[in-house]
Amino acid sequence: MTRLPVIVGFGGINPAGRSSGHHGYRRLVYDQLSFEQQQKTLQALAALMNCSSDETHILNNTLIRKLSNNLFDPDFYRANKQAMLQPHAEEPLTFLMRKSQLPEQLPAEWQVERYNDQEVKVTTSSALDVLFPDGRASKVNSAGQLPSGFDPEALYQSRSHPRGLQLTVFGASDAIQSLGIPWQTITDKVPGDQIAVYASSAMGQLDFNGSAGMLQSALLGKRVSAKNCPLGLAEMTADFVNAYVIGSVGATGANVGACATFLYNLRQGISDIRAGNCRVAVIGSSEAPITPEVIEGYRTMGALAEDEALIKLDGGTFETPDHTRACRPFGENCGFTLAEASQFVVLFDDALALELGAQIYGSVADVFVNADGFKKSIPGPGIGNYLTLGKAMGSVRAILGEQALKHHTYIQAHGTGTPQNRVTESHIFDQLAQAFGIQDWPITAIKAFVGHSLACASGDQIIAALGVWHDHIIPGIKTTGAIAEDVHQSNLDFLLEHRTVDPGHLQATFINSKGFGGNNATAAILSPEVTRSMLAKRHGKAAMLSFQTRQADTIASSAAYDAACLNNETAPIYQFGQGVVEGSALNLSDAAISIPGYGKPISLQVDNPYDDMT
Repeated sequence: MTRLPVIVGFGGINPAGRSSGHHGYRRLVYDQLSFEQQQKTLQALAALMNCSSDETHILNNTLIRKLSNNLFDPDFYRANKQAMLQPHAEEPLTFLMRKSQLPEQLPAEWQVERYNDQEVKVTTSSALDVLFPDGRASKVNSAGQLPSGFDPEALYQSRSHPRGLQLTVFGASDAIQSLGIPWQTITDKVPGDQIAVYASSAMGQLDFNGSAGMLQSALLGKRVSAKNCPLGLAEMTADFVNAYVIGSVGATGANVGACATFLYNLRQGISDIRAGNCRVAVIGSSEAPITPEVIEGYRTMGALAEDEALIKLDGGTFETPDHTRACRPFGENCGFTLAEASQFVVLFDDALALELGAQIYGSVADVFVNADGFKKSIPGPGIGNYLTLGKAMGSVRAILGEQALKHHTYIQAHGTGTPQNRVTESHIFDQLAQAFGIQDWPITAIKAFVGHSLACASGDQIIAALGVWHDHIIPGIKTTGAIAEDVHQSNLDFLLEHRTVDPGHLQATFINSKGFGGNNATAAILSPEVTRSMLAKRHGKAAMLSFQTRQADTIASSAAYDAACLNNETAPIYQFGQGVVEGSALNLSDAAISIPGYGKPISLQVDNPYDDMT
């Protein structure tokens, strides 16, 4: 019997706001909400942004918008200018400098004399290489920034953590606290080795508290911090969750697949649950790539939407571009828009979900990953995504039937907003829709609102999909005025406006992701209604009635957490130095290891997987 991975909790942060409670999703469809829902969305954002619930201010300072100077000054950021100073005629170069600033390895041609107690005079007849402090303005000024005023560093004792890890602490905490089930209850029921954490960034931590500090310090005349190297690793996303949020001793890993990273980690988690290797999986990713160096790196590849190109897209009649419409999936576009985010989901196996009365937000039917084969260029798309989406469609057809696939599914597209993506991804959708006999297949792409958060991109898509099932509104691609002529759409229905759907109509959604290097992944996510129906069929009516009784307390606890967030009465979980267990505290035998704080021991009775061979 294959266990079903059920989504029982989720949380995080992106340019739309806090994920738990569907608040971030509701910012995407704000103009379609009732007045009461709008007010609650504003309240949730105001709590994050440390401001009043002023609608204009909040709406203008969320989603994709012009780069502010909260992260760096886009009008002037440090970029040294290399130069060579030559002696004039027969006169040597002479200059003063502090003794403490002398290089450790003095050039042989330098003559150094004492000038005063603090300074020396240097004379040389040779040319001198120098770096002049300089700066430049960014040619890219659109970004999916977190809501203005949100400061993750101030929410806990961050101790110079890179921004990506600050977001990890917030995102994972939000997911864990929104469960409505105390984490201790879970560890009392589940042996520690059956709780897994799979999370990563795609690029590592690239601000100055992470890898940037390690790589730049010597060039800037500074010292490398002891934290720069270890905290810069991509795996730190999972490590921080284990060490400081939930204290996990179970399986862990950081699966990296460029822009498909979240789905790579999700695939590992559901594989463990379906195989019975774990009962709980915390899946996530965090990315904080809005730095001048990363922006310049993607810009020189021709991947980002530059201001000048955006102005040309709008006819060249404006002096400044509309930064809020920088990302235009499947329309006339010029590049993607970088974003920052952190997203986490919590999975239980189906039996544990019923036993603990968990909330049912949906379930993961499967995740498929395929490479592109031989390629003309590493960043160019290939054939792998045809395979991942085709297999995901086959999975939904096998589980729900052909009519459900044809009439009750839609796609959360990768939809980056680049000319190449709009052609290649639409061709995949169109050809597979034709192959499976689907007409007018609904397609949306939320990067239009939140931008491209790299590792977190498919996490953003999943969180939006959960919101669609809750509020029955598919976000439209509202930044795209019209579908571009080269987009394939004979079997497709690109949603350029929000679409309201009947409750229960959408039984599954496909989360599509395409990453640099040929990292393709597609997830098939089943709706809450379908998931509950599957649970009832497996476990029976009596079990479901008992589950619903237990679930009432879970829902109430989750609502209480949300209310506390709205009133700014919560803080991220950050247990630094707490609950540390030394080896001497373990209770060891040849049958099991008992760990203080965990209700059940970890069994050492391991079956022989090669029984037929030994």
